[in-house]
Amino acid sequence: MCGARFAPERFYLFMKKRYIPCMKAACAMQTGELRENFLLEDLFERGKMTLYYTDCDRAIVGSACPAEAPLKLEAADELRAEYFCQRRELGVLNIGGAGTVEVDGKSFELVKGEVLYIGRGSKEILFSSKNPAEHAEFYLLSYPAHAEYPTVKSALGDANRIHLGEQSKCNVRTINQAICQARIKSAQLVMGYTHLEDGSVWNTMPAHTHERRSEIYMYFDIQPGECVFHMMGTADQTRHIVVKNKQVVISPSWSIHSGVGTRNYTFCWGMGGENQRFDDMDDIPTEDLR
Repeated sequence: MCGARFAPERFYLFMKKRYIPCMKAACAMQTGELRENFLLEDLFERGKMTLYYTDCDRAIVGSACPAEAPLKLEAADELRAEYFCQRRELGVLNIGGAGTVEVDGKSFELVKGEVLYIGRGSKEILFSSKNPAEHAEFYLLSYPAHAEYPTVKSALGDANRIHLGEQSKCNVRTINQAICQARIKSAQLVMGYTHLEDGSVWNTMPAHTHERRSEIYMYFDIQPGECVFHMMGTADQTRHIVVKNKQVVISPSWSIHSGVGTRNYTFCWGMGGENQRFDDMDDIPTEDLR
């Protein structure tokens, strides 16, 4: 494991917090307020691990970008736990250079696009990069877990792949379902990513909500100078947040979540809540959006 001669770094003394406003409050917010409450802009810093705790289904969102030394995931004081996954499960997606996640002494190598599910009860979790000059960028998403399931890797090609969309609607895309009922068992976490083909820019249309769970979007592979307009809010009072590369939008159950970019991109979606059915959604006809 690269950097094994170095002692793992303790990455933080506390988690940042993000409390989600209610539906009525969000409808009255200006652009800056929406960004402050729903957008995470400071993840994926080289050599650091950053975590946000949100009261939206008690999700924890973060990143680990090990450089010369490994990074160790520990339980912040806010969790009141002996170790991070004592009562939680964790999904990891690598969007950077090749790296390794070590879970209780077992190593899992992850290249870009590969996902690792880490089950409740896993005690020691270490992140490292194969080459510090091209360091790994691990995206982290965690929810509380009521049951223990084995730690499993979803390699390239292992995910449940679904091809959707039409060129005439600018939404040709491939959905990669990694942590889901058809592939990797979990307590409540559902996670994967969607890649839009060149010339396609729209994701998740028609828009919908999930009354039974929240969803969190992490946009990546957005080219320099480009952006994505993430649509949120209620169907009759939509709002938008301009998102840049490697930024995250938290989407509570009452909000739509859809987006359109200035060119194609990829986004990781993750859900937690009452069930794990990927198709459990309440569609909103496009003509009803306001």
